[in-house]
Amino acid sequence: MKKLDAAILGATGAVGQRFIQLLEHHPWFRVAEVVGNTSAGKRYGDAVRWVLDGHPPVDVANMVIKSLDDALTSPLLFSALPKEAAIEVEARFAQQGHWVCTNASANRMEEDVPLLLPEANADHLALLKVQQAKRGWSGGIIANSNCTAMPVVMALAPLKPFGIRKVHMVSEQAISGAGYPGVASLDIVDNVIPYVSGDEDKLETETLKMLGTLEGERVVMLDAVMSATCTRVPVIDGHVVVVSLELEQRPSLEAVISAWEAFESPESVRGLPSAPTPPLYYLRQIDRPQPRRDRNAGGGMATTIGRLRPCPILGYKFVTLAHNTIRGAAGGSLLNAELMAREGIFADFTV
Repeated sequence: MKKLDAAILGATGAVGQRFIQLLEHHPWFRVAEVVGNTSAGKRYGDAVRWVLDGHPPVDVANMVIKSLDDALTSPLLFSALPKEAAIEVEARFAQQGHWVCTNASANRMEEDVPLLLPEANADHLALLKVQQAKRGWSGGIIANSNCTAMPVVMALAPLKPFGIRKVHMVSEQAISGAGYPGVASLDIVDNVIPYVSGDEDKLETETLKMLGTLEGERVVMLDAVMSATCTRVPVIDGHVVVVSLELEQRPSLEAVISAWEAFESPESVRGLPSAPTPPLYYLRQIDRPQPRRDRNAGGGMATTIGRLRPCPILGYKFVTLAHNTIRGAAGGSLLNAELMAREGIFADFTV
């Protein structure tokens, strides 16, 4: 099978590196171009400070980094750009006919941009046609969520039939979520920082969009109240969110656990190369999930939930966890692209 060429925007950063790592042996896609800003014109292996385990693949290490202003030949672009650069660059490439699967926050809440978490809202991919018609583009932008919202949505999606009313969230976010070099050691060692810039708003709004319902040409947000406090903790990888929840139907605790354990991805997502099976785990041990022990579930793509118990204020409380730089970042975009491939969105490429 001939693989589809992909370019990595922001290839030398931590998320760009994760894209390259995840694509090294991918059955459908291959890294054909690496793109940067200050590193343009340099050999990738010379320009990158590799912060993941191992080393960059030899073929990628020998590529010359292209500029964000260069013409690209790859139909599929994975964006690990910072928000400021993504605003202009992603739209320009989409207008030129490229499909941009982005980890950046710049376009997530645009009404015609799918904010995709395929296990929960694969049908939102239909917004791409709305986006193309509205903007006159031959390509498009597809976003994945904030890395902290992702495990919350995965935990709440199976509970939608019970009627989600109110959600209170406190995150404990890994330092890798701040990028590299991240938080200064004198700030994070022996400490918890009770503020993560911008993330509380993202957690409260992106969650409502991903759990919303596609009606015609727009997503109707979930009708629920969200409250979030985001903190940074001295953990390398794995975002934990402590959730309290009010449900309209007031199911038993075992009914909630059964909903999680029975949850399956939609048919269009099952069997995709990066799709975890099962998509989430409920752990009945009293002290799980834990980042060090559970972040790599499903190859880092699954969500782990635990500690469901009564909440005297809202009714239910639990803990949810996901790997922030795999599922919450590069892996999320990769799964989105795989769904697009299965749906026949890439011209002359079939799976």
